[in-house]
Amino acid sequence: MAHVSDLIATDIDRYLAQHQHKGLLRFITCGSVDDGKSTLIGRLLYDAKMLFEDQLTALAADSKKVGTQGGELDFALLVDGLSAEREQGITIDVAYRFFSTDRRKFIVADTPGHEQYTRNMVTGASTADLAVILVDARKGVLTQTRRHSYLVSLLGIRHVVLAVNKMDLVGYDREIFATIVAEYADFARQVGLSDFVAIPVSGLKGDNILDRSPAMPWYAGPTLMGHLETVPIDDALPEQPFRLPVQWVNRPNLDFRGFAGTIASGTISAGERLRVLPSGRESRVARIVTADGDLPRAVAGQSVTLTLEDEIDVSRGDVLASAAAPPAVADQFETTIVWMADEPLLPGRPYWLKLGTRQVSATITEPKYKVNVNTLEHLAAKKLGLNEIGVCNVSLDHPVAFEHYAANRDLGGFILVDRLTNATVGAGMIHFALRRSQNIHWQALDVTKASRAALKGQQPCVLWFTGLSGAGKSTIANLVDKQLLALGRHTYLLDGDNVRHGLNRDLGFTDEDRVENIRRVAEVAKLMVDAGLVVIVSFISPFRAERRMARSLFGAGEFYEVHVDTPLAVAESRDVKGLYAKARRGELRNFTGIDSPYEPPENAEIRIDTTRTAPEDAATLIVDALREAGLLEAPRGP
Repeated sequence: MAHVSDLIATDIDRYLAQHQHKGLLRFITCGSVDDGKSTLIGRLLYDAKMLFEDQLTALAADSKKVGTQGGELDFALLVDGLSAEREQGITIDVAYRFFSTDRRKFIVADTPGHEQYTRNMVTGASTADLAVILVDARKGVLTQTRRHSYLVSLLGIRHVVLAVNKMDLVGYDREIFATIVAEYADFARQVGLSDFVAIPVSGLKGDNILDRSPAMPWYAGPTLMGHLETVPIDDALPEQPFRLPVQWVNRPNLDFRGFAGTIASGTISAGERLRVLPSGRESRVARIVTADGDLPRAVAGQSVTLTLEDEIDVSRGDVLASAAAPPAVADQFETTIVWMADEPLLPGRPYWLKLGTRQVSATITEPKYKVNVNTLEHLAAKKLGLNEIGVCNVSLDHPVAFEHYAANRDLGGFILVDRLTNATVGAGMIHFALRRSQNIHWQALDVTKASRAALKGQQPCVLWFTGLSGAGKSTIANLVDKQLLALGRHTYLLDGDNVRHGLNRDLGFTDEDRVENIRRVAEVAKLMVDAGLVVIVSFISPFRAERRMARSLFGAGEFYEVHVDTPLAVAESRDVKGLYAKARRGELRNFTGIDSPYEPPENAEIRIDTTRTAPEDAATLIVDALREAGLLEAPRGP
């Protein structure tokens, strides 16, 4: 490596001590595609002499083979490592590089410029202290420049460098630079980035990267490296109240029980009083344990294990906080969400939400609005598509400890995960808890589900019939209802068509309306099961995610999925209501099985093949299954 401190040869201990205590700056490069982000970082590493000899040799060879500079060194190849990146000359994935100078250590994330990979940019920016936003001097401020600037503001990055790149291709023109800076400044003020440093550079030629460029004598500001080395790092975390999200309950033997995690903010000392959230229980710190021995005090950024003086319940996902200044606890929030999946965000669909070390189930209401990143206009929206940004309310199934994202990224930032595929589909920032989450509480009731069930002499449950239109769900469900009534059971049948005449009359047949249709019916079925009834639900309910959501509302042994399995051709041949014919003619949109998907159950408790089983026999099979499960015991006496 060409950059070597003189202390390595003269005083290695001093060098190591100096290196250990250097500050660390995490920064990203972002902007539109082909603005030269990878070339800029490659040139920065090259000029700062941060490359080993074998890296230089490989760079020279790669530049001749796949470079875009006519055999000259192509610095972009230092960070564009994927074959697809080299073939297209673009960045796809986030490329991280570590380097250091005599003044500071750095971790740089080179993020992609294509709109398709905005989610990768969000990933790289989530931990950054500074953003270098590149603009091609020939093209000026583009849509992705605005999008990335807006995201930088949302993600709370306080330090911004506007690097006007490729100045060599515009003759180092001062007026072009000034025009771009003025245009960007107008937009930056609107998104809250009023304090930024503009630097004219050439990533390819090295102008104003490490040394001041003689080609631009009119520029009197800092070089890029000079600014990166001297920009103040806002390390206010140690001054904030103590927060430690519990990652692991450390229980190696009967005599030790500690709570491990990384301190998100603040400091902690042995003897200090803590509050466990969301439970609210309190205790004092007995020990601060590390692999190198106990500490009297620990600060933000350290990974430690805390033991407490009292035996109280603490689990992974809980937050240990200062008892004098604890964070708030709530289960409903207003948030900003960046959607990162090809499939749109559907209001009412359940997702996993990960906040700190805690994972809970979350549903999202219809977006209040989405943001046009060009004009910052608030647009009405029913859902969010790939890379769209919207403000939505989020409701959780359990309360969590949180803080505003601007105050604490660890307790204010979250990701959304698809419950079926486990893919990350969104990232969000908490604004505040909704007042209704503080004002509405569960009211304790003396009459319980068990007492109502005992009065009826039966085990309440829900039979959830699902299948294509025309499969025979309603027919079989009606026969099951009649058989149970003949046995003296207390039942209620919720049929899809009937419910749409009243409770769900305001819903259509779009994907988001189908999600809300099932959510409402599942909640009604839950209330009826609480009343001690056997509830029969007959809905197409085409999506596995919503059927899984419905199942999650009920206790063990209370939910029986009945798949009325009928091939599409058979269901269409019946077509009693003429719906398939209308769908084929294009008169019905979003019709399940034609232009909207049906996702069959993977592990239904009961499967009925209607090509082999008559409706009456199918109903008898279902009732027999309930009897075998012990749900149809003889009514008890008073």
